Amino acid sequence: MIKSMTGFSKTEAAENGIKATVELKSLNGRYLEFNTRIPKSISHKELEVREMIKGSIARGTVSINVNLEYEQGQKQFALDEKAVLNCFDSLMNLKKKLKIKEPLTMDHILHFSSLLVPNGADTNADSEWGVAKKAIREALKNLEKMRQKEGQQIVKDIQTRMKKIASITDKIESMGLKRIPAEREKIRQRIAQLFESDEIDENRIQMEIAVQASKLDISEECVRLRSHIKFFYETLKSNEPIGQKLTFLIQEMNREINTTGSKSDDAEISQNVVLVKEELERIREQVQNVE
Repeated sequence: MIKSMTGFSKTEAAENGIKATVELKSLNGRYLEFNTRIPKSISHKELEVREMIKGSIARGTVSINVNLEYEQGQKQFALDEKAVLNCFDSLMNLKKKLKIKEPLTMDHILHFSSLLVPNGADTNADSEWGVAKKAIREALKNLEKMRQKEGQQIVKDIQTRMKKIASITDKIESMGLKRIPAEREKIRQRIAQLFESDEIDENRIQMEIAVQASKLDISEECVRLRSHIKFFYETLKSNEPIGQKLTFLIQEMNREINTTGSKSDDAEISQNVVLVKEELERIREQVQNVE
């Protein structure tokens, strides 16, 4: 199923007094790139976070923001006693040097927040990661749904425009075929006029007519264009990332319609060539948003 590269998802998960909030955003990008913001306590899991994202997103720029909160009273702290004693000694020495008379209190020591450490830090990190992982999985699911939904709208628009291109291509080919006999006769008359006072080599004239007619024949370009359109439709049904393949097919279609326009000096055909190019440009813009 075709997917858009853009999407946004925000989810929350809570367990054992820990709440994880995850914001996930994806934007257009040629390759898969990451912008990650996760709490320091689970920063060692960043590689695993990226692997989770790779499992559902193949291309684009993905930004993920993970935030962790504790319910009031849930996170227990202990004092690093060794650090407290060192801090006390340092403050007492500083007090003597500066000849400060004010007594040293526990408030002064506890002012240094680094002396506070979570009880069971490793256990807390595991619990935090468990909740964060659950929220990330849910965010990825929601993002996938949004990308698929937007992808369906893109497909509808592309198919409508591709049908129009196919119809115009048939029209161009029909006009081209009808034009060949008339152009052939014009060429024959021009050649005859050039040699009207001399003996005319009919075989030479026929050869020149054939060469000129082949230059005016646009049926081959129309056949190749229809072949690209068919392959385009088949590619839309693929379950694999198809954005780059569709971009290539659009380039090939543009090449064929440009050749058609350069070979034709008919105003009506030229107008229809412009219409095809306009539709191809709109499809190209849509395809830029496809994974």
